[in-house]
Amino acid sequence: MSGRLVLVGTPIGNLGDLSPRAVEALTTADTIACEDTRRTRALLSHLGLPGGRRLLAVHDHNEAVKVADVLDRLDKGESVVVVTDAGMPGISDPGERLVAAAAAANHPVEVVPGPSAMVAALVVSGLPAGRFCFEGFLPRKGAARARRLAEVAADSRTTVIFEAPPRVRQTVADLAGAAGGDRRVAIVRELTKVHEEVWRGTLAGAADHLATKEPRGEYVVVLNGAPPPLPAGEEAVEAALQAHLDAGVDKRTAVAAVTTALSVPKRVVYDMALDLWSR
Repeated sequence: MSGRLVLVGTPIGNLGDLSPRAVEALTTADTIACEDTRRTRALLSHLGLPGGRRLLAVHDHNEAVKVADVLDRLDKGESVVVVTDAGMPGISDPGERLVAAAAAANHPVEVVPGPSAMVAALVVSGLPAGRFCFEGFLPRKGAARARRLAEVAADSRTTVIFEAPPRVRQTVADLAGAAGGDRRVAIVRELTKVHEEVWRGTLAGAADHLATKEPRGEYVVVLNGAPPPLPAGEEAVEAALQAHLDAGVDKRTAVAAVTTALSVPKRVVYDMALDLWSR
């Protein structure tokens, strides 16, 4: 009988957020693959559940080598629950390799939805949530960090970033340098915990806010997307239309191409095309 891999979301702070389904999954699991056995043992103790031999440490440093162990347990028909210290497995935490391996081996993979700092911070930020990008932790330094900052600054979607207390000031300063100090942002700290804090304003204001006291707790930075580009001027539109004309492109195609490329209303481009091609 094939076993099953079950991803279980655990509280990011408030233990009251643990769902009944999560409790059931933890209760009935043959093995609990966890990021830190001490943290998971404390959670099980809170629930009045035994831990002991059921716990298998699977973290960033050993997930790749633990895949074979987990697959062996699944082959034997075990139910293996995957949890991290807090939140959903696989979201800036271990779990992704286990899911890929289990799915490739045709074992059922299930998920028990639960708390996620990414989603919680996004919806409480007050910034647009219809389209967003999750960046996790940015590269710490060098060209990789500079490149990622530039990509984030240019993205029109809301961006969610995780950051640790010692680096949050520098990250906010770097974001201000890349996106401008007037870009809207929410700085979310210690979600669902006693000292939960949500600060909303601009990147420049966020830098001042973080300077008032020593950063503590886990941070999520939610950055507003880049504003749409300003419409191109009349000369740029005419030059683009003329280039299409010289290339032998028909009027309809040229108007559509220039409208998309320069973010100018189609009617404006069409009228300019008629004027240009009637000269």
